[in-house]
Amino acid sequence: MSSQTNIDICASTEIEEGGKGKRFPVTVRGDDTSGFVVRYGGQVYGYLNRCAHVPVELDWFEGEFFESSGLYLMCATHGAVYAPDTGKCEGGPCTGAHLRKIMTVERDGRIYWRPDELVKAAEA
Repeated sequence: MSSQTNIDICASTEIEEGGKGKRFPVTVRGDDTSGFVVRYGGQVYGYLNRCAHVPVELDWFEGEFFESSGLYLMCATHGAVYAPDTGKCEGGPCTGAHLRKIMTVERDGRIYWRPDELVKAAEA
């Protein structure tokens, strides 16, 4: 699969501003894990679902990435908070670190992600 391949995640309407995100399967260095997309400031952002502090999944419950104000992504394990538009940790145990960005594309009412040198499509 080429790095220019766009892989379907979901309909654009499934991702609401500052609301529930959507997880999708990826592989990193041969390990199956997940990525996720959220909408913030009208844009869709994708990240590897691993905290920059300790490599655990961020969401409280599946798709619950934002803290209560809807302004920051929050790690359910240690409370690190991240800017949704940059992935930069703005507070907590990994301040200044970043979530691993995943390239996303929103087109024709759908959201897609694009594999890169680290994050690959999960094997079916």
